[in-house]
Amino acid sequence: MNDTDPHGDILIVDDAPANLRLLSQMLTDHGYKVRAVRNGPHALQAAQAAPPDLILLDILMPEMDGYEVCRRLKEDERTRDIPILFISALGEVDAKVKAFTAGGVDYVTKPFQAEEVLARVHTHLALRNLTRQLQEANAELAQRVEELDAFAHTVAHDIRSPLSTIIGYAELLWQDYQDLPEDTRRNCTQALVHGARNVINIVDELLLLASIRQADVVLEPLDMGHIVNAACERLANVIQEHQAEIVLPPQWPSALGHAAWVEEVWVNYISNGCKYGGKPPRLELGWDRPEGEMASRPEGEPASVRFWVRDNGDGISPDDQTRLFVPFTRLDRVRVKGHGLGLSIVRRIVEKLGGQVGVESEGVSGRGSLFYFILPAASDSV
Repeated sequence: MNDTDPHGDILIVDDAPANLRLLSQMLTDHGYKVRAVRNGPHALQAAQAAPPDLILLDILMPEMDGYEVCRRLKEDERTRDIPILFISALGEVDAKVKAFTAGGVDYVTKPFQAEEVLARVHTHLALRNLTRQLQEANAELAQRVEELDAFAHTVAHDIRSPLSTIIGYAELLWQDYQDLPEDTRRNCTQALVHGARNVINIVDELLLLASIRQADVVLEPLDMGHIVNAACERLANVIQEHQAEIVLPPQWPSALGHAAWVEEVWVNYISNGCKYGGKPPRLELGWDRPEGEMASRPEGEPASVRFWVRDNGDGISPDDQTRLFVPFTRLDRVRVKGHGLGLSIVRRIVEKLGGQVGVESEGVSGRGSLFYFILPAASDSV
């Protein structure tokens, strides 16, 4: 149901069969889905079992009158937001006031005109739909505000650390340059370069995050071997610094994705493995089919491939694993120092490409962890 086509599910409650037939036929002819019941208890059961978009409610009924039905619906969290339009032969002002006090949104007096009922039904369904859209927009806005606050805190923390390093070494060089030994000057210069690169990496990740939010990409077959090689070339200094051993499979399957984004996923996984793996780190890169996929994959649904990086570092506890890919949760809350944008970006990338991310770890020191991402396969030949 939308604001230009408010047709929806309507529950009619009236003890007179003739009125039920007339209203049901009229609304069905205009494209509405209609359910009809003849008393209050049945109305409550029907509304609670499958909440309608609107209720047309008579007042004078045996067992339970319309006022009581309305009050009970408004007391139930499942049905309190359903608009209730009273249709009754009672034309007195007191009856109408009582109906609105019970929670009704409108009142039509019998005998009614079909055009009037249809107009009011259309109006209240449109208002109902607009209210839902506003509630959804408010919920999304609240989530974005909360996420933005966490995002700002994370970025500020991440940029502050390398900038503090840059300022510290720059002040040292500025104040004591002539008195510093040559090797100390060289170390200070290298630290400045390293700090500046860290800031640039954070800025690059922010730009990537913005592009992921805005871009619509076409999935294309990937040359995964070429992508992995490009990621390793970008990380050559990191791999050398940590003396990491990278183990590659003899061949890669083809998957669907966006090459530039998938390269960023590998860069994040390999970089984390170098920094947080064993000493020295040994990273095994590989692929397989998601466990149980052949048995569970519905007919006609494309196959998928799981790509992974297995390290030899400390394991990650099950509790910490649940926090790894949460947007803007810092890695140092789980493992050691690092910045918290990487894995949240990995998750956004892979989900935007129609895949999944995850981690497997026994939480045992030295047993390592396996970080993976799943993408649609380019063919069923993998």
